[in-house]
Amino acid sequence: MMWDYWITLFTDTHCVARGLRPKTIAAYGDMLRAFRAYAKFRLKDPSPDQISPCNALAYVQYLRDERKNGASAVNRQVTILKSFYRAIVAMGHLESRANPMINFPKIKPAPRKVAEILSEEEVHRLIASPDTSTILGLRDRAMLVLLYGTGMRASECAGLDDEDFDFEAKEVRVVGKGGHERTLPLHAEVTQALLQYRQVRGKVDSRKGFFQSRNGKRMSRGAIYERVRLQARKAQLGKKVSPHRLRHSFATHLIRKGVGLQQVRDLLGHRLITSTQIYLHMTAEDLRKAVERHPVSRLIEKVADLLPNVKLPFQRTNLRRSG
Repeated sequence: MMWDYWITLFTDTHCVARGLRPKTIAAYGDMLRAFRAYAKFRLKDPSPDQISPCNALAYVQYLRDERKNGASAVNRQVTILKSFYRAIVAMGHLESRANPMINFPKIKPAPRKVAEILSEEEVHRLIASPDTSTILGLRDRAMLVLLYGTGMRASECAGLDDEDFDFEAKEVRVVGKGGHERTLPLHAEVTQALLQYRQVRGKVDSRKGFFQSRNGKRMSRGAIYERVRLQARKAQLGKKVSPHRLRHSFATHLIRKGVGLQQVRDLLGHRLITSTQIYLHMTAEDLRKAVERHPVSRLIEKVADLLPNVKLPFQRTNLRRSG
């Protein structure tokens, strides 16, 4: 009973007070219940105030060895457990010295993966793939243009209503993670694609979703992912394509064009500049690949072939000994 009470207290009081979104709160609850299930079957069912640092460490080892979780997933579980016990202490249900996570060792962070992106030519092929002689084709084209043209997330795209667009000012209001709002400018071509779709779609309730399914319902995040994958297959790109890859492509292409990191951060809706710095690493990798294509590599190989496999003097001198 204590587990259920504390988990509910954490999700319904602490997480709600922090302004977390319902899906995030539900995910936190699921992670805590997974730890509770582990404690029940592996640790003889202790109550949450009986968990020790060794128990938490054993859980980390279990996630790695048996569940085959990667570093990111393990770090996420540890972060949630730390937040859970901190909140329970703050609400007066546990003494600070009894917090099993208070001095828990830091887990080595997962290495940041350099996200794969689409080239400008591949983006062009993708956007040209929908059949624009149909309403669904115009919808998919508008959706692709919007995702690439603004870098917004699929969840943000799914949450758009007609009233979020100001086509005269060429901008759209987006609600991002944690309910944070930002206003994104719309390129003229993006605006045109959106208006074409809205015209053939017809009038709908301003709060029923800008992008409509064939059944007249708001398109979900999953449906947007599926339509992007479908159009990528039609374009025969030969790689996995998702709204998030379009987001990565948007950011990387901007930085390659000389747009500052601060501006890209604001467009993406990142709260921390460190989240945006991965795109600097991506452009640095582009530079490294460019250097590797330099003809100096062929010249070095040619010189190496000419060197005999014998000991050489440190230097030659033309000075004559006097004597």
